[in-house]
Amino acid sequence: MGWGMRSCWVKGLTPLVVALQLAACTWTEASIDATATLAPSQSSPAPDEPKSDLALGKEHFRAQNYGLAELHFRRAVESEKANPEAWLGLAAAYDQLKRFKLADRAYAQAERLMGRTPEFLNNRGYSYLLRGDLGRASEDLSAALAADPQNERIRNNLAALEARARRRM
Repeated sequence: MGWGMRSCWVKGLTPLVVALQLAACTWTEASIDATATLAPSQSSPAPDEPKSDLALGKEHFRAQNYGLAELHFRRAVESEKANPEAWLGLAAAYDQLKRFKLADRAYAQAERLMGRTPEFLNNRGYSYLLRGDLGRASEDLSAALAADPQNERIRNNLAALEARARRRM
């Protein structure tokens, strides 16, 4: 597909698709937030120091450069296999690249390391929503909301799920 076709397709996105992209996966603490502006981290290295693969993965994810995000998150998990944040980032990047079997593997590893936290359930629920598996998306997002009822991202993902379910009827 040429670039001209791509821009026409992008202009034709429905509000639901845009809402789904804005409600994308997130992390806690040193969070990736696809809807937030890029702010410098409090623990950013000096300008002459190289950034970690985890930090580069987050930057590329925020900039919607999912292929580069996947590369850096993959390097981060290869060098630090017990880092749940890197595994969750890798899973989210795979989701955006529509590589769902690889995302499932990364989510399984993240779950082993961090458990079924609201953050994990929200991200995996969003993954299921992207795939069109509304039943499993509902299970994970409902469990995430039960554990963290004030979380706006979880609520937004549930609203997107409900809108998608209504469209199917």
